[in-house]
Amino acid sequence: MLEKTFEPQAAEPRLYAQWEESGLFAPRAAKPTDGAADAYSIVIPPPNVTGSLHIGHALNNTLQDILARYHRMKGKAVLWLPGTDHAGIATQMVVERQLAAAGNIGRRDMGRDAFIEKVWEWKAESGGTIVRQLRRLGSSCDWSRERFTLDEGLNAAVRKVFVKLHQDGLIYRDKRLVNWDPHFQTAISDLEVEQREQDGHYWHFAYPLADGVTYEHPIAFDEDGKATEFETRGFIVVATTRPETMLGDTGVAVHPEDERYKGLVGKAVILPITGRRIPIVADDYADPTKGSGAVKITPAHDFNDFGVGKRAGLAALNVMDAEARITDEDVPEIPADLVGLDRFAARKAIVARAEEENWLREIEKTKHVVPHGDRSGVVIEPWLTDQWYVDAHTLAQPALKAVEDGATVFEPKSYEKIYFEWLRNIEPWCISRQLWWGHRIPAWFGPPAGENGKWESGPFKVFVAESAAEALAQAEAFYGCPATESDTVGWDGGEPLDSDNYSYTAVRLQRDSDVLDTWFSSALWPFSTMGWPEKTEDLERFYPTSDLVTAADIIFFWVARMMMMGQHFMGEVPFRRVIINGLVRDEKGQKMSKSKGNVIDPLGIIDELGADPLRFTMAILSGTRDIKLSKQRIEGYRNFGTKLWNAARFSQMNEAKRVEGFDPATVEQTINRWIRGELTKAERQVSDAIEGGRFDDAAGALYRFVWNVFCDWYLELAKPVFNGADEAAKAETRAMTAWTIDQTLKLLHPVMPYITEELWAELGKEGAARESLLIGAEWPVLPDAFIDASAEAEIGWLVDLVGEIRALRAEMNVPPSAKPPLAFVAPDAVTAERIARHRDLILTLGRAGEIATVEAAPTGAVTFVSGGTTAALSLAGIIDLTAERARLEKEIAVFESDIGHVNKKLGNPNFVSRAAPEVVDEQRAKLAEAEEGKTKLQAALARLDAMAGA
Repeated sequence: MLEKTFEPQAAEPRLYAQWEESGLFAPRAAKPTDGAADAYSIVIPPPNVTGSLHIGHALNNTLQDILARYHRMKGKAVLWLPGTDHAGIATQMVVERQLAAAGNIGRRDMGRDAFIEKVWEWKAESGGTIVRQLRRLGSSCDWSRERFTLDEGLNAAVRKVFVKLHQDGLIYRDKRLVNWDPHFQTAISDLEVEQREQDGHYWHFAYPLADGVTYEHPIAFDEDGKATEFETRGFIVVATTRPETMLGDTGVAVHPEDERYKGLVGKAVILPITGRRIPIVADDYADPTKGSGAVKITPAHDFNDFGVGKRAGLAALNVMDAEARITDEDVPEIPADLVGLDRFAARKAIVARAEEENWLREIEKTKHVVPHGDRSGVVIEPWLTDQWYVDAHTLAQPALKAVEDGATVFEPKSYEKIYFEWLRNIEPWCISRQLWWGHRIPAWFGPPAGENGKWESGPFKVFVAESAAEALAQAEAFYGCPATESDTVGWDGGEPLDSDNYSYTAVRLQRDSDVLDTWFSSALWPFSTMGWPEKTEDLERFYPTSDLVTAADIIFFWVARMMMMGQHFMGEVPFRRVIINGLVRDEKGQKMSKSKGNVIDPLGIIDELGADPLRFTMAILSGTRDIKLSKQRIEGYRNFGTKLWNAARFSQMNEAKRVEGFDPATVEQTINRWIRGELTKAERQVSDAIEGGRFDDAAGALYRFVWNVFCDWYLELAKPVFNGADEAAKAETRAMTAWTIDQTLKLLHPVMPYITEELWAELGKEGAARESLLIGAEWPVLPDAFIDASAEAEIGWLVDLVGEIRALRAEMNVPPSAKPPLAFVAPDAVTAERIARHRDLILTLGRAGEIATVEAAPTGAVTFVSGGTTAALSLAGIIDLTAERARLEKEIAVFESDIGHVNKKLGNPNFVSRAAPEVVDEQRAKLAEAEEGKTKLQAALARLDAMAGA
């Protein structure tokens, strides 16, 4: 006999160990008859090796596991390939902090090789945390194939891809603006930039016009906006939130249609402090409606200004170093007292000087969004520097066409818009990072030299190769002398004095110290993890992958890049379908954050409630972009598991055991033919929903069948049979109950694997031995013939009737102990037969005192229609009509008050425009709920009036 309750804390580790030991996480052996449709593959979005399981991981991996378990039970060879990402900045930061806490020297004092060795030591000790946590969730990955983005195989794949793209002209070095993190001293991706709103200032500076130029500036306007007064100015006013960047200004931009400044285009201003002469240019970027309409242009320190500078041919001058300190390397005119200052100290000094020299016109308070490094927390600086880039535009074209043509589809389809918008406006992809932990760029720098190997001035010569030996061979062929790898670039014997007479014997190459953007190796994930560049069995069998399940915020950072790389190197898309999961928020729709204290820890939930309730909640809520989650909802779905457990226990108590050779096609009892059909419909709904990536529909269908159909109705309808004297009916119903539970466990297993596997094992102790664990059982595919129209009609009539009686009792506030008489008014022959057959069930389930057939509804009865027949529930003497009327009117008044209050809020444009969207949605839901409640009570009041009138 089953224990009274399922204990997940004890069962889950034991069951997971059984699954792993069974070998069923690995793909089944190939069969001679296998075709492409017989394989199913999915690669896990690799979590950071530094990470711990958060609620987003729980959602994403639950959905992947549902797919893997479902297709495995369908008989396919399933590969769910796991792994972790080396997470460049995050991992380097963790280890640096660990070293500092232990009192060790910093990484720069330690040296690159020693530091990298420390990072590998950390990974060996602590890097498996997220993998262990994924196991606790129940993830059925093939752990024997686990990969790491820095493992030896992936390292080789990354080097080959880099070299090939460089050979194809699709990787190159360029000097462009990047998001620069002055703390870590590296470029970072847009995804690693956190936009924070904060208080700030606009400083309005007057830049004097050069050459004594003046112009008439409007200062007063009429009602039509036409200038009526002017003043003569010898300056132009610009505004900035970052005064320190003015040291690198190389222009002032005005809109070409701005009448105020048309006469100044082509003229120049004298930049304060440096005295540099800079031009006034016309560009659409300048907005005449904002500020003065004139914009200072600093191409080396602002992304928009960089574009203006390109169009106008303005110089880009760096005025900061890698630590965001003022430097005069590009601008010798910068005063010595500013050189070396931190950017914020320089800001104060420049503003003070502007005030002292009288070119500060105004300080305007503002709120603005400032980019910060998500790891370092410091303000990000747009910085002009040499980096490696991928020609993303060229690689994007096949990736665009693949989705346009349907080779890869998005679910929901609406997410294709994000994909298209990014790829159609794609910029070059900066792939170099100034870190030590990561894939070191396979490029070596040599001294500048002409084609004949003779010394020249200019940039370093670059040799790109998969190994140092290949790079040195390239260098020897180019320079015509031996080459060695060194910590510095140079010639043996010193630098040459001229290109004609210098005689050298050897050249020294230095490897690029930068590493690749983490997303570069992740872009190769679907094929590199299967052994590419080797031609492996896994690639042959499982590439392209079937599905990718991921979040919307990395469609462009990861999905699009995998599409680009997959098509370029494999010749076909990396996955056939991309399923985008929503964002998990708190119950009020707010984003979860530690500072708000609204984070739900999935591991804490698993510790307390088990993995299954969490998984079921994730599945049933997954159909929306913003998933509103609360612990109470998870607890509610724990009750769903309890309901299933109790149903199995009840069945055991009534001797419902599996019968060898039992054929559900032969059952004769109406309730058994009905539940067979309901199960068949549920199987169709669950299968279709999982196939379509509609996990919420699958979970919803399971919930309705298990709770509403099997537990609430079938087992209730079966009780009289279990307790009756008809032994044949009893035996058939017991066998049918056991068979139905078995099929239900199969359908529910992908979503709630632990409790279903435990029940499968426990219920399997009676009857024939199980052929396999539930994870390896065959998915039920039930024939259409199992749906019996006559049984469905009859039981459907009974269910609807009892449901109407229960609803009416609740509306009319009938005491639970009361058993009012029930009468059917002139039923037809079919209905009369049904009443007779199910009399006892109607009395029991409807809590009726007696059943009669009458020609007219009795006095003092409330009437309702069920199955086309009028029925009457006699409530005279059971409820106090006066008290009940007063109760209903009072509750209706409460609803009307709520409706009026909410309508007033929603009718206020200021509330709707200013309140958070989730607050407005909450009020609309409250209004709908109140209106529905009022309608139901008004119907009850109308019934009461009809009863009193009778």
